[in-house]
Amino acid sequence: MKDKKEERIIIFIDGSNLYHIVKDLFPEKKPNDFNFEKFVEYLTGNRNLIRTYYYNVPLDIMRDVESYMKQQKFFDKIQRITNFTFVLCRMQKRKVNGKIIYEAKEDDIHLAVDMVKLAYNDEYDKALLVSSDGDFVPAVQAVQEKGKKVENIGFENKFSYHLKQICTNFIKLKKEEVEQFFNYYVK
Repeated sequence: MKDKKEERIIIFIDGSNLYHIVKDLFPEKKPNDFNFEKFVEYLTGNRNLIRTYYYNVPLDIMRDVESYMKQQKFFDKIQRITNFTFVLCRMQKRKVNGKIIYEAKEDDIHLAVDMVKLAYNDEYDKALLVSSDGDFVPAVQAVQEKGKKVENIGFENKFSYHLKQICTNFIKLKKEEVEQFFNYYVK
């Protein structure tokens, strides 16, 4: 059995899910001030981080130019993090009952496929899944069938009971823990 320093981990972040959880926890803070480098270091601890994968969708520039530009600035910032892979998926606009709604598409499936594919390619020993979305349960089971461990990172304000039950380990981050990942200065 490998000790913690030898344990190879890959972090998979459901970006949209994390954004909404953090926004609910800290409505007074700017979500773009969340420091992903500190967050990844905290999650990694003394383990061997292979890579972090972050999945999200772009906002519609035609709907809100200012929000789009802020998001692009944020995306640019996180893409500069060492060993950080940014996976941009798509936003789909649809009409429901006469109202235009926007839905994130492909982000969950990209994350699930990457988690399973990298497990089967023996790229890691443990996946850290940052999401409160129970839809990942089948992917977690496939990864575990390959002998890999999955640690689910949830939050005190939202986590999936089903994901918590199926994962090898579950960590519930409290508001006080999450607060340390905010920058209080302007870059």
